[in-house]
Amino acid sequence: MPTQRTLSIIKPDAMEKSSGGAILARFQEEGFLVRGLKHIHLTRAQAEGFYAEHRGRGFFDELVTFMSRGPVIVLCLEREDAIAKYREVIGATDPAKAAPGTIRKLYGNNVGENAVHGSDSEKSAAREIAYFFAGYEAAPTAE
Repeated sequence: MPTQRTLSIIKPDAMEKSSGGAILARFQEEGFLVRGLKHIHLTRAQAEGFYAEHRGRGFFDELVTFMSRGPVIVLCLEREDAIAKYREVIGATDPAKAAPGTIRKLYGNNVGENAVHGSDSEKSAAREIAYFFAGYEAAPTAE
């Protein structure tokens, strides 16, 4: 399995519940290396830019309003098969349908406020990491 990077965002709902540290610790326990980390408060324009592919969908306005309502932690995570492993650790988008012990089951409220965002493919990961981290801001790989 190849070493990969993925983007993670610990969303405002999890931050409001002071769950950011526990979620970050879980990622590290699962073998993810933190290659970049930012604690930021997205502006509406930044959230719109990040989620531009969803513009025109019914949930877009609600999504960008939510993502810009409070601070988030943005992470560039790395490990073997990072994208698939991350998706396994966070669980289904709907916390009610997520497997026991997953991040979304433990910390999510509902489909809209589900504690974390994660890249769903290598292409998305590359675009999403570049959106938040300039090349020099994410540590080089260990390889």
